[in-house]
Amino acid sequence: MPTRRQALGALIATFMSVTAPAALADAWPVRPVKMIVPFPAGSSPDLIARIVTEKLAAVLGQPVVVENRPGAGGNIGTGMVAKAAPDGYTLLFTINGPLVTAPALYRHLGYDPVRQLAPVTLVATSPNVLVVDARLPVHTLAEFVALARSKPGMLNYGSVGNGSAAHLAMEQLKAMAGIDLQHVPYQGFPQITTAMVGGQVQAGFMVPAIAMPMVNAGKLRILAVTTTGRTALLPAVPTVAESGYPGFEAISWQAVLAPAGTPAPVIDRLYRELVTIIGSADVREKMRAQYFVPAGTAPASLRQTMASEKARWDRVIRTAGVQPEG
Repeated sequence: MPTRRQALGALIATFMSVTAPAALADAWPVRPVKMIVPFPAGSSPDLIARIVTEKLAAVLGQPVVVENRPGAGGNIGTGMVAKAAPDGYTLLFTINGPLVTAPALYRHLGYDPVRQLAPVTLVATSPNVLVVDARLPVHTLAEFVALARSKPGMLNYGSVGNGSAAHLAMEQLKAMAGIDLQHVPYQGFPQITTAMVGGQVQAGFMVPAIAMPMVNAGKLRILAVTTTGRTALLPAVPTVAESGYPGFEAISWQAVLAPAGTPAPVIDRLYRELVTIIGSADVREKMRAQYFVPAGTAPASLRQTMASEKARWDRVIRTAGVQPEG
């Protein structure tokens, strides 16, 4: 028979197991939180991350500091978070590339996004747009394809690295259109736009938030969007699919994740706070001004998105014959 002391100990343990998660969520955070963005300042994930973290800091009562850790198409910063302490003080704000395509494109990636990262929420989605140097004598996708076919291997396109949506979107188009373009990777979209305006690259897929200032200035020209149907964000722009390549799709999305093993109460609180922030009128307006569609999904839904997107892009990678790097 258990003694009175043993019975009391069991009762206290039961009480603590029930109250500890809630207490942990309420107590966290007690110091500043780092939000790692694995792309440069001024990039689209950096812009959206700063919109969200400003509000998140206010509700958490602690600074949420954005740290830009660019390189290798986002893989360097993503790997840092995957290996960080799972204590809720290091988070990741990234795009889809490092999560769903990088494993198929790098033999020694250095992290496993499924095993080492815990989804929190999908923040926003955006179409990509195919843009070209406005000095090119093309105004439609058909004209661009014809030019590329007339100059095989002589046109360059920029991306933010192997596995990025911009890289694979162009590889998908190359395979479907039968054209040969040279890939030039950069650290971020601001560098790509500079290179395109400077004539080092002639084309690329990028998010509208980065492209539109240069388009409005007459430096770049949009040829197509990558959604399956026309987007309300750019209703006058035709899709790649309707321009002769049915089935083509390549959207960008942004999400928040934490190191695997981060306490569930912390993940739950982050999810609840972020969904509220994403749903607020001013944040939604700011996101749409950057050509992003606000999302806000449960952690399990983000995990499913990662799985389905990985399966789809794995097929694209195999079809396009993209070889993994060392």
